[in-house]
Amino acid sequence: MISTGQDIMQAPPLTNTFSRLSQNSSNQNKSSNIHLNTDLVTVLLIDDQLIIGEAVCRLLSKEPDISFYYIDDPAQAIQKAIAIAPTVILLDMVMPDIDGLMLLRWFRSHPATCDIPIVMLSSKEEPQLKADAFAAGANDYLIKLPDVVELIARIRYHSKAYNNLKALSAAKATAQLQAKQLENTLKQLQTTQVQLIQTEKMSSLGRMVAGLAHEINNPVNFIHGNFAHLHNYMHSLLDLIEIYQQECNQNNPKIKDFIEEINLEFITDDLPKILSSMKMGTERIRDIVVSLRNFSRLDQAAKKAVDIHEGIDSTLVILNNRLKQGIEIIKKYGELPLVECYPAQLNQVFMNILSNAIDALLEQTESMPKQIVIHTEIADNQKIKVIIQDNGPGISEEIQNKIFDPFFTTKPVNQGTGLGLAISYQIVEKHHGTIQVKSAPGKGTEFIVELPTNLPS
Repeated sequence: MISTGQDIMQAPPLTNTFSRLSQNSSNQNKSSNIHLNTDLVTVLLIDDQLIIGEAVCRLLSKEPDISFYYIDDPAQAIQKAIAIAPTVILLDMVMPDIDGLMLLRWFRSHPATCDIPIVMLSSKEEPQLKADAFAAGANDYLIKLPDVVELIARIRYHSKAYNNLKALSAAKATAQLQAKQLENTLKQLQTTQVQLIQTEKMSSLGRMVAGLAHEINNPVNFIHGNFAHLHNYMHSLLDLIEIYQQECNQNNPKIKDFIEEINLEFITDDLPKILSSMKMGTERIRDIVVSLRNFSRLDQAAKKAVDIHEGIDSTLVILNNRLKQGIEIIKKYGELPLVECYPAQLNQVFMNILSNAIDALLEQTESMPKQIVIHTEIADNQKIKVIIQDNGPGISEEIQNKIFDPFFTTKPVNQGTGLGLAISYQIVEKHHGTIQVKSAPGKGTEFIVELPTNLPS
């Protein structure tokens, strides 16, 4: 049978004492839910002899700050200790059913009671018993029945130490929680900052491209549209000169000298070539303007099903000037369906990855071919995969773990913000896709972007 404070109240000598102590315990337990009281003292005595329980109760009865509980069945000790949550346990060394040392080991192995101070009680003052008790995890050792002053002093000492330990643990847990909350807040702030920069960057890019497209497109179209007329006029004039040469007297020295001076034969041969080159130049400018519009997708702010290859090609046109520095682009395009996405944002992902690949290739000093391979294919579960691989110097594992962090960059000051890949990561996440990097020093770098063909709402 389990004897608790309520059970012992049936014994006449202990009735008033246990009633008062149980009430104190109840009140203090309620207050501990609000504020951790390091002066709280709750004693649990585990002893098979009721007379010991009565004696200890009387010793502690004059201490209003001490709550006392007694159990005479060691088999229920751990269960009761968890329910009572004592600050000190007084444990009998020798009991008939369960040995005190065995019960001590049980307490030390249970996470709810492993730190509670345990004072072993014994009728024997033997060094080996004390050594065994301390080896099993006891905090103290007293002879039954100890002097009341010593007993109370030791109970308060161990209780104070345990309460301080709990307070320290609670403060540590609170500090860890606050640190975690601060870390999450910092990440949210960084994410928000990156998103704001991304929004402003895309807005600025849109305005810039819109201005360039408007300012360049109109005069180029005017020039390009007049080439047909210019071509006809030129051939008419050349025909006229040819007829004039055939019909008129060419013995006029003045005309003959001027024809030789301007090298009329060369002009007649070269002028059509000049017009053809100028026409090709205006067509190139028009293609660049179209690529700029495709890259920024000024007319496609909402999500739309687009050809991913078209976006990659437009990005390569924008980067063409840097690619001319000895970098070869190898395209291995597969048959891809249209992909529902925010085109301008995805184009920026390709721009950031390709720009980093170009930087890496231009930084290496080895005289070896510089290549970027762009491979596209259909992945599983209605997804497409874009793989951009370079044969640059590669990335160490330490840097790979930080490569998508906001503001992380390995470039010198004023040569990189550390936002490109962080923005790319967020854009791909927004598209419910994944982006990963595979690299090793000296073996190049590979970025793998996987996207669903249908963007969830």
